Amino acid sequence: MIPPAKQGVTLPMPADLAVETERLILRRWRDTDVTPNTEMLADPDSARFITSDGKPVVDEFVGWRNAAIMAGHWALHGFGLFVVEEKRTGRYVGRVGPWFPAGWPGFEVGWGIAKNFRGKGYAGEAATASIDWAFATFEVDKIVHIIRKENVASQKVARRLGAIIEREVELFGDVSDLWVTQRDAWTAGPKP
Repeated sequence: MIPPAKQGVTLPMPADLAVETERLILRRWRDTDVTPNTEMLADPDSARFITSDGKPVVDEFVGWRNAAIMAGHWALHGFGLFVVEEKRTGRYVGRVGPWFPAGWPGFEVGWGIAKNFRGKGYAGEAATASIDWAFATFEVDKIVHIIRKENVASQKVARRLGAIIEREVELFGDVSDLWVTQRDAWTAGPKP
């Protein structure tokens, strides 16, 4: 079940929402995001952690369908993974944000950054903004991050965010760690 919005919070229509950081804009999906999202998913290093079967996306329709799922989460729930855009260039960086489809093991903030933008701190920057937005918007005490055991880069991001491993979960036939960011710790401590 989707967590309730906080009292007095009305989820905006997707076109109304953009979250800005120092270097990034987190926004809703557009049709122009399909191609760069598909290109990100075609990269084997990206695909092995963020596609449901761990395989690169090489088909235009499969890439379109993936973006449609992301945009559809917004249409159904009023929130979802943001498209992350680099402010300076307007280029697609990846997708980061809240995600809670049916059957998911918790209210997640996840991240996927395109190969050319890795190593710049964008995952942590966008995840921090997404977690801030999620805690300000929803009545949730914790946010999860589902990370495959061999995904060392995402584990480093989770640690920088102050997340800790709570348990293992099985997702799409693979065992992953379920990392948790607690509201109390997040709001009490300094941001990464």
